[in-house]
Amino acid sequence: MNIRTPTFVTLVIMGFAVLCVAIVSAQAPARGPAGSAPQGRGAAAPARAPARSAPQQVHANLLQVMRGILFPNSNVIFSAQTQDPAGVKKDADATASVNPLAGMYGGWEAIENSGLAMAEAANLLTVPGRVCSNGKPVPSQNADWQQFVKGLRDAGMAAYKAGQSKNMDMVVEAADTVTTACMNCHDVYREKTPKQGGLAARCTK
Repeated sequence: MNIRTPTFVTLVIMGFAVLCVAIVSAQAPARGPAGSAPQGRGAAAPARAPARSAPQQVHANLLQVMRGILFPNSNVIFSAQTQDPAGVKKDADATASVNPLAGMYGGWEAIENSGLAMAEAANLLTVPGRVCSNGKPVPSQNADWQQFVKGLRDAGMAAYKAGQSKNMDMVVEAADTVTTACMNCHDVYREKTPKQGGLAARCTK
């Protein structure tokens, strides 16, 4: 069959156009479902799931927390009831001093630091998994325990504010608040007579 020249040229041009479209389509980035973000260069990366925080770790029992943090820091506050922290002379080597009042951060700053340490230590009394020295779990779920923890935290902050004020009267008041906060909890969970079960009954009611 004879094909006229104009028609033949037209077919060639159309075929070339189809070939170009096919090449361009093959090189275009794939599109996702309707409404999805483009996946080409410069497109936003897919959202990542929020990282999970590491679980809190418990290394000390309740007795060790008391002796390691609360007992020494409360004594710093108690000592300021009769001795002006500003009058405590720094040790010869203040950086190596074991006396907070005479160390590098001594004086009234030591009162502030001890108050903050007690307030922060209150949080440690609610960490799941902590046990008492007798192996009993710390009763952190009990309503009265949570109230006692709040009392300790408030007492620590009262001591911190007393240190900021550099006022001896405020320190005496803060020390009394600390004593009350400690005894409120000890009377229920710590002080156990032999009839009540002694040490084995601590952290129970």
